[in-house]
Amino acid sequence: MEEYHRPCDEVGFNADEAHNIVKECIDGVLGGEDYNHNNINQWTASIVEQSLAHLVKLGKAYKYIVTCAVVQRSAYGFHTASSCFWDTTSDGTCTVRWENRTMNCIVNVFAIAIVL
Repeated sequence: MEEYHRPCDEVGFNADEAHNIVKECIDGVLGGEDYNHNNINQWTASIVEQSLAHLVKLGKAYKYIVTCAVVQRSAYGFHTASSCFWDTTSDGTCTVRWENRTMNCIVNVFAIAIVL
C-alpha cells in the first residue's frame, strides 16, 4: 500500500473524482470482456485493489472501503442498497454502475475522514 500523505485543507469527499478513478479501473479490467464465471474472482479483486491504490495515491485524509459485484446480465435485474451513519460534511460515498452486453458491475466506495 502507498504511504499516506497529509492533504491540503480540502474538506469533504470528492465523489466525482472517485467516480472517475473507479470507472477507469473498471474499464481497464472489464472493457472488451464477456461474462465468464471463471474470471469473476480475479476481475473483482483487480477492480477493488486498483481503485483503492489510486484513491490512496490522492493523499487525502480518508480511510476507504471499496466493494465490487459483477453479475451476468439477465432478465431478473440486480439491486443493491447501503446505509451509513457518519459525518456527512466530511465522509462520503460513491457508486459506479458499469455494464456491457453480458454483465453488470457495481462498485461502491466509502470514504471515512481521518481526524488527527
